Amino acid sequence: MSTTPSYKPASYNSVSPYLVVTNAAATIQFLKDVFGGEELRRMPDPKRENRLMHAEVRLDDTVIMLGDCIEGGWPAVEAHVHVYVPDVDATYAKALACGATGVQEPVQKDDEDKRGGFKDAGGTTWWVGTKVD
Repeated sequence: MSTTPSYKPASYNSVSPYLVVTNAAATIQFLKDVFGGEELRRMPDPKRENRLMHAEVRLDDTVIMLGDCIEGGWPAVEAHVHVYVPDVDATYAKALACGATGVQEPVQKDDEDKRGGFKDAGGTTWWVGTKVD
């Protein structure tokens, strides 16, 4: 019988990417639209209107944490995140339809993954891959 350690929330993984972006609310919506993400938490910044101090979105078995950048404190940082998806071509097309910019069309190279990449409006480059047999 497996139990969750007391030092972390149930169903959370031990390592989570933390993104500091230019529009956390838009990034959350992008994650929902493109990856079917489930929003877990959203904490508004009481000092800054229309800003999020912290938010969490679950993609499959992973929780992604994110927040809005703050001038003079927490600048937006461009990041790269890899996500395995059931259909890399469909996910890539959906991302472009949701406003992402293509970085690399999905292609299979020298390994068993077909992968491609796109950049969202918040500055994160998402690399998506599907294992092909």
